[in-house]
Amino acid sequence: MKTPLVSIIIVMAFSTVFAQNKNKHTVPKIITLTLKLDKKNDVVVTPAKLKYDKHLAYSFTVDDGYRSAYACAYPLFNGGTISPPLPDEWQNDQGGDGTYSEGLFFSDGCNNKIPFKLSLAINAGALTATPANRGHMSWPEVKQLYEAGWDLLNHGHYHRTKHGTNFHVEVIDNTNSVKKQLDFTMSQFVVPGGESDPGYEHEYEKYAFGEHHFAVASYKGAGPLITVDKAVNLDQMIYARHFLQNGKEDHDLQLSKTNLVTLDSIMKLPQPIWYNEFTHGVGNSNLWGLSMFFPEFKYYMTSIANKYGIKGSDNIWMAPWQEVYEYIWLRDRVKVNYKQKGKDILVTLEVPQIPESFRYRTISLKVDSASNFETTTDSASLHITTDGKTTHKLINIVMN
Repeated sequence: MKTPLVSIIIVMAFSTVFAQNKNKHTVPKIITLTLKLDKKNDVVVTPAKLKYDKHLAYSFTVDDGYRSAYACAYPLFNGGTISPPLPDEWQNDQGGDGTYSEGLFFSDGCNNKIPFKLSLAINAGALTATPANRGHMSWPEVKQLYEAGWDLLNHGHYHRTKHGTNFHVEVIDNTNSVKKQLDFTMSQFVVPGGESDPGYEHEYEKYAFGEHHFAVASYKGAGPLITVDKAVNLDQMIYARHFLQNGKEDHDLQLSKTNLVTLDSIMKLPQPIWYNEFTHGVGNSNLWGLSMFFPEFKYYMTSIANKYGIKGSDNIWMAPWQEVYEYIWLRDRVKVNYKQKGKDILVTLEVPQIPESFRYRTISLKVDSASNFETTTDSASLHITTDGKTTHKLINIVMN
């Protein structure tokens, strides 16, 4: 009787390097480590389709930098007190229910919790610290979300959508403002919507790619569901936004219940999936009729966490769009080699040149083996966490 194989996952995370020269490439890296098996068994090493070998990469984006993302979504995800009602300058309520959240999490496979995270599509020209009842976030609030691992996506400096707009300047000024405030170069673009002229989105697409953005979320394109079991064509990807928004008086949670059925069907697909959704505000008012009421948003995200996060099957990777894009980009380019000598497995990764504007440098490796293991490396710059004694074995490696 053959001994069943178990899965070992090696996750290598290279420290964030902010771009000084947009998409200038870094020097290729050779990474080596040794797996010391407790018994001599055959081993197979392959890149995992998604980080932590999850089944679903779920990316959720909130547009326009409205205050409810910080006041409601952030404490719901990270843990903390959700804002009570928060009337804004437009006579909308961007607050929530004022309750305390324990946070929403999935695991990294090494007994560590990772909070759910969103993407923020922001217009730097609208960010402000005044008035007291402002509708948009301030720069310190955006910075806090960015430092918590939320991604910032270029949404045009002033959210302009009419022909006659200098679309090129909209792209550049927003990039430069975020760079000045946060020392971060955005590399993903979301076409601003609203009152507009036909075809304006193609102008944004053209100039975003011309300014070294890697992908654009627009009206038509790939998605919202992308299979990732094979190499994904990410070259100047245009992605179709899938919006979740309540009707003006819709308080029956039917939107969430319908979409939870969709997510359940995605989880049952045999191949790993990347799935994207968008909305605007997530407060008590349906901002501009293009948002989710907070009770709906809370129910939806809490249900996802309970079923697919650390309290449930733990097969979701709730990660912002840029993080998933960059993982897949690297996954499809990294070269993995390994040699076995007795109970020692020498693993070598040839990491390709990576654009400096990438925020993430991560790769996960699946290792099929019937043995438990320990991991060693000669590199003092690698921080390793491991769970090598269970049937789902995982190594997380951070390069400082």
